[in-house]
Amino acid sequence: MLHHRLARAATALHAAYGVLMIVFLLAPLLAMVPLSFSAGSFLSYPLPGWSLQWYRKVFSEGPWVAALANSLVVGLASTVLATALGTAAAFAIARRNLPVRRSLLGLLLAPMIVPPVITGLGMYFLFSRLGLTASLPGLVLAHTVLATPFVVITVTATLQQFDMNLLRAAYSLGAPPWRAFAGVAVPCILPGIVSGALFAFITSFDEVVVAIFIAGPAQRTLPRQMFDGIRDTIDPSIIAMSTFLMVVAAMAVGLSAWLSSRAAPSQRASVPATP
Repeated sequence: MLHHRLARAATALHAAYGVLMIVFLLAPLLAMVPLSFSAGSFLSYPLPGWSLQWYRKVFSEGPWVAALANSLVVGLASTVLATALGTAAAFAIARRNLPVRRSLLGLLLAPMIVPPVITGLGMYFLFSRLGLTASLPGLVLAHTVLATPFVVITVTATLQQFDMNLLRAAYSLGAPPWRAFAGVAVPCILPGIVSGALFAFITSFDEVVVAIFIAGPAQRTLPRQMFDGIRDTIDPSIIAMSTFLMVVAAMAVGLSAWLSSRAAPSQRASVPATP
């Protein structure tokens, strides 16, 4: 009886600790949300009144909408490229007979480890020689490099539960490699691919350091617009756009968690039972 009580107490303490950590991390963010509905012109508590004027400002024609459009174009383009490249790389890494497998994985994950300032500076010197600075293709390629590791991680984790014998069975039945991959592997690992694509999009949509080095005035993204706004002057319009970005990120994380919860049953179903 005492053992069960101690176990329940430990579980309760663990849950309480988790809740406190979530509150500690989210409280500063949530405290800024009411400021986006302020009727005043400054960031101050208590609020002088409630208004949607700052949301109307950021979503009306102007620099905020142009920056949002650039972020969407760059984010979607880099997500497509990162998802294709990351899925192919993860599938190659999942094969046990690949030479220098660990070294290749470390190379693919390097953009996550190297500080963004060093990455942005290196890309600037390289892209300036290739004529890709201050251009949309250059910014898309730069964000693809930063987003691909997230696809590699999620798809590689999903492939750990995938039975490669299914592909061999497809080969033995006469399916070409591309047909076997598209018809057998992709449906089984689709939740991991979609989760990786979501993380790739959020990575591109939220990136600012590399955009400062690579993008020109015409390729100003939303995070860079926010950075310039904070540097010049601070008004609640920045908080309004930040709240919008938090909602987008929360939706993406929720969708990724939902896909991950659905991935396990589908992966167990794809593995044939042992007689």
